[in-house]
Amino acid sequence: MAEFMAGIGKNIILMTAITAWFTAQVLKTMTSYWRHGSFNAERLVGAGGMPSSHTALVVSLAVGVALRQGLDSDLFAVAVVLAGIVMYDAAGVRRAAGKQAKVINKLVREMRVEHKVRDTRLKELLGHTPLEVLGGAVHGTLIAYAFYVFYR
Repeated sequence: MAEFMAGIGKNIILMTAITAWFTAQVLKTMTSYWRHGSFNAERLVGAGGMPSSHTALVVSLAVGVALRQGLDSDLFAVAVVLAGIVMYDAAGVRRAAGKQAKVINKLVREMRVEHKVRDTRLKELLGHTPLEVLGGAVHGTLIAYAFYVFYR
């Protein structure tokens, strides 16, 4: 088991991606605090917010592979396709689902006044704005480049 963990710790591209995700979650928590004036621990693990940690993770993975394996590598192609799917999902499908949840929550609040429906609150912060996705991409790129320079 120790050998397994040591092997994972030596995988620079994996460590790059994990670091990009973790630091983006911390940044997301900090930007939430700055924006709302209160600490929200859910931001450390939750979806949505600035920057997109999902985007930071997959972009750092793709950039890390590009820097270590080259732009013509098969692994880079796989990583870019994965990154594209994740970023599209974050800014498209999940964002639309969050907007729908917001409308449903409003309807439930309005109907509850008439005592016709139980209060069931849906999570509204699911996806990202294009700017949050861009922020995650920039963050992921910078983390991957820093790992490349440091562990070359």
